[in-house]
Amino acid sequence: MDYNRDYFKGKTAVVTGGAGGIGLALTEELLESGAAKVVIADIRQDRLDEALEKLHSAYDAERVKAIQCDVTKEDQVQSLITQAAAYFDGSFDILFNNAGAGFEGWFDDMTNEDWEIAFNLNFYSALYGMRAVIPIMKAQGGGQIINTISGIAFVPMSKQTRYAATKAALNGLSLAMRAEYWDDNIKISPATPGTTATYIFTDAGFTAPPSAQTPHQSASRILHGVVNNDRIILGDDGDVSGASYGFHPEAAKNFDDYSLMTARERRQGIVDFHV
Repeated sequence: MDYNRDYFKGKTAVVTGGAGGIGLALTEELLESGAAKVVIADIRQDRLDEALEKLHSAYDAERVKAIQCDVTKEDQVQSLITQAAAYFDGSFDILFNNAGAGFEGWFDDMTNEDWEIAFNLNFYSALYGMRAVIPIMKAQGGGQIINTISGIAFVPMSKQTRYAATKAALNGLSLAMRAEYWDDNIKISPATPGTTATYIFTDAGFTAPPSAQTPHQSASRILHGVVNNDRIILGDDGDVSGASYGFHPEAAKNFDDYSLMTARERRQGIVDFHV
């Protein structure tokens, strides 16, 4: 999808989960669009090193910085934001809270620790990022925050209770804060990536479905929504449909039938990519 690249000229940004997949694609798109400086953060130092080598071969090394960060630890997120602000030496324009994972498993098998792990990564990491950066953005007169959610927030599916719950929670938090900080000129949007071929599949031991888009296709659609300050940025047409009809009363029976079919398939061990 085409987007107004001029919007990002001279801007600064932090991208968590930036060493691969959509995070790396966002970084490349931002740099290609003339962003002044971008910080990529990731827990995997090996992936950071590989990503930084790729970025430095294509762009001025002074425009990209890599910081290892466990985003489930608030002190490390605060340090990330502090280091990034110093590196930017001026305005802190955009924070992409992109780090996350797709958690699978049946509810009966989940312990409190399992739930804490999922919420720490998919929810609290973004909360920590916003808590750290909002004072900076308020002081400078504005900024923009993008929180990666998922289409599963609109179409919750069986065997993905943790994933659905964490992303729905982050969607709700993002939209509430969007209104809360509107008058501070801080733009906050949740963004779904759409079905995209990234580490979220390979790390879970799956192969992305043939219909999956590339990370750059997802990043372009997200950045289009960033330019427009969309209330909810939707990463592909499937997410548009899910967001439009997921909770529509007239579509309830169809979604019940669809969800039940998927639950039964998964109980039978059928691997699918309905969401």
